[in-house]
Amino acid sequence: MNRLRFRSGQVHLRKVRVDAATVLSAGDLVWLDGNDAKPASAFPWDTNLANTQSGFAAQFIGIAHQQSASGQTDPISVDVSPLSVYEFDADPAAYEVGQPLGPDGSSSSLLNQQLAAAAPASAIARAAEYSPSATTLRVTFASAFATGSGNTNAALG
Repeated sequence: MNRLRFRSGQVHLRKVRVDAATVLSAGDLVWLDGNDAKPASAFPWDTNLANTQSGFAAQFIGIAHQQSASGQTDPISVDVSPLSVYEFDADPAAYEVGQPLGPDGSSSSLLNQQLAAAAPASAIARAAEYSPSATTLRVTFASAFATGSGNTNAALG
């Protein structure tokens, strides 16, 4: 889809390996499977959206800033900064500033570029603005691989 909608803030890019069979678009929510970046849709489904969001949060690295086509193995840049603000599609609802968000789901898989409400412990993002009826929303992200983020899984050791 290649919809990278960075809006403001400081970006912290990290180069991450990609497996040849993985297809990534700029703007995808990315998790680490061992040493390889994968899109949210490749994360294993665990019973329901809440359980899957929780597992995804523990391996969430950030937002892809480059695409990777099938067969490519060049590392891609991924933003791990908790200070970056992006505009993301959101499950239509009212959102308060600071509301915890996770990847949205569609029956038995996560969506690569859409967010929905999540339990605080399962959140990978927070709303950066109030919106009474949003379908797109400005958000900040919390990487499990950036110790300065608000992700409950971000820790050394």
